[in-house]
Amino acid sequence: MDDQACPRCKTTKYRNPSLKLMVNVCGHALCENCVDLLFLKGSGSCPECNVPLRRSNFRVQLFEDSMVEKEMDIRKRVLKDFNKKEEDFPTLRAYNDYLEEIEKIIYNLVNNIDVVETNKRIEQYKKDNKELIMKNKAKIGREEIELEEILLIEKQMEDVRRAEILRLEEEAKKQKIRDKEALIDELMFAEGDAKDILNTFAQTVQSKQEEIVPVLPKVTHFSTGVKFTRGAGQQPMLVIEEGPLYRYEAPEVPDRCGPDPPSVPEIIKNGYLQHVRSETETEKAGGYSSTLPCLRALQDALSGLYHAS
Repeated sequence: MDDQACPRCKTTKYRNPSLKLMVNVCGHALCENCVDLLFLKGSGSCPECNVPLRRSNFRVQLFEDSMVEKEMDIRKRVLKDFNKKEEDFPTLRAYNDYLEEIEKIIYNLVNNIDVVETNKRIEQYKKDNKELIMKNKAKIGREEIELEEILLIEKQMEDVRRAEILRLEEEAKKQKIRDKEALIDELMFAEGDAKDILNTFAQTVQSKQEEIVPVLPKVTHFSTGVKFTRGAGQQPMLVIEEGPLYRYEAPEVPDRCGPDPPSVPEIIKNGYLQHVRSETETEKAGGYSSTLPCLRALQDALSGLYHAS
């Protein structure tokens, strides 16, 4: 709760559940009331670092860590100009060096390291690559417009599909009402047995329910322009009626996985421990014995060995 507090008025999230912390480019948070009070004329300075700020640049804090908010703002501002793509470089190494340079610039600005020199590098880069920056900005703008158009088409198709489903459901309700009215009329005026009339009506309703109602496919456009149809093929599911789905069969394993290793008394008697380090008093108290690694080594050596008949 202490982290969610305004550093100026000391209002916490516990005292005021509707507290909204806002941040600017400097990364220091203020509550909404303090922002309205300090930046009444539209501009002012941060009470912690005295950086000139504008009221219009304040936004609601998304993360608890103010440094993350500051890095997000700086990264967004830097990437607006450093917008080259991989195809703009002759080699992948040059593109990776370019990305590394971007990260170094962002790191310097976030941690206030050589801020003046870093800003000069950014301005020089903007002058040297002015045409390419404008070209990439226009390209990104066109891609965003195309994506918005695709999303709009998707929404329109989804609305049409939803309207068609509602129409079919409304038609089904009206058909039920008409069938019920026809049944009542037949029961009132027909001369046949009422039980036979009800049985005939039930069979008719069941046959109508068994009819497959065509469902409109859901077509989706991705940003690449590829159409994707979901559920277009209404194929019947394969149902296995007889026999289990899976029958377990035990694998064939030989009776013996190699010769039996010697027992612990045989290991001690036959001198297997001559080249094995003896256990210390501490290891012995913990239950460790030098025969354990020796026995494991012998088991690994003999595993998988078979005698030819």
